[in-house]
Amino acid sequence: MVRSYWLVNSNRSRVKRFIENTSNRDKFFKYMFIDSGKVTSTWGKEPPVMTTREELKTEVAREEWKKLIAQGWRRTEEVWTKKE
Repeated sequence: MVRSYWLVNSNRSRVKRFIENTSNRDKFFKYMFIDSGKVTSTWGKEPPVMTTREELKTEVAREEWKKLIAQGWRRTEEVWTKKE
């Protein structure tokens, strides 16, 4: 199972998921998908509506992660898929 890494902005209205592209056939570079989404309900109740997907080289994706952290985004868990 591929692990995903999530960021949420400071007012919890947008999320980004970073996940490795395991089906990539490039033998020289690894790639990651960065999915962006909007939180449309109370935090944790419903999954966000995913709006875009980018595919970037892993090194570029790491730079994007650092840039978002510097802008105030914070790491979060995928709370909306947990069943109680």
